[in-house]
Amino acid sequence: MAGTCIDMQKIGIIAGNGEFPIEFARAAKEKGMTVVAVAHEGETRPELAETVDAIVWVKVGQLGKLIRAFKEHGVHDVLMAGGIRKTHLFSGALPDLRGAALLARLIAKKDDSILRGVAAELESEGITVRESTLYLDNLLAPAGVLTRRRPSREELGDIEFGWQMAKEIGRLDIGQTVVVKQRSVVAVEAAEGTDETIRRGGNLCRTGAVVVKICKPGQDLRFDLPATGLRTIETMEEVHASCLAVEAGKTIMMQREALLQKANRAGISIVALGAAGKIEG
Repeated sequence: MAGTCIDMQKIGIIAGNGEFPIEFARAAKEKGMTVVAVAHEGETRPELAETVDAIVWVKVGQLGKLIRAFKEHGVHDVLMAGGIRKTHLFSGALPDLRGAALLARLIAKKDDSILRGVAAELESEGITVRESTLYLDNLLAPAGVLTRRRPSREELGDIEFGWQMAKEIGRLDIGQTVVVKQRSVVAVEAAEGTDETIRRGGNLCRTGAVVVKICKPGQDLRFDLPATGLRTIETMEEVHASCLAVEAGKTIMMQREALLQKANRAGISIVALGAAGKIEG
């Protein structure tokens, strides 16, 4: 479960993009942990180096080098923090022998298949992959309307419709996000990531797009939990999107107070839905 107390003194981060690796490193350091990060060139923010005790940079796909780095630093517990753009698999990735062997074994290059494959390789070497919300309960979205503005009746209809559609694409492991207007899906997240999905769908809508981002059914909580941050709101503001719906307790909200303030200034409504896709409270 998220927030489980685990007796360890050292933790490793498989660091992807965004704020998540930095937020986790800070939280772990506050608990007195030694933090070792394996960061990905072209993905991980360089400032992570200022927060962790040690950092090793690898190229996307260098699985053997990643495992060696953790073993050389005596790391037995790791978590995955931040995403890797799937487009990197098709351009710019330089897998080593172990990474190439893993990709060759996969029948389909679905996100969950890749991540479970990486986790299995790590655990075969005695490295346990922990839940990505370890120490970060305070970053999970609480249920209810989180901004000053509540969704309109039209937006509520789009949220309900979008929830159903997002759960279906999640079940198929395509993505986590849909953009909806007037109960019509105008964009579905795939390899391009959330921000580009919002930008594409918002431009088609012109105004009033509703963004629904959910946790995939059967989601492995060790990786790929949905996350939102300031960039999400900035992208929505850019395309005049009006509402963001996420899943309560299963969505990481980076810099929550600043995010909500920015949404309030832009007139964007943010809601965190309960398990049935309904607004609670």
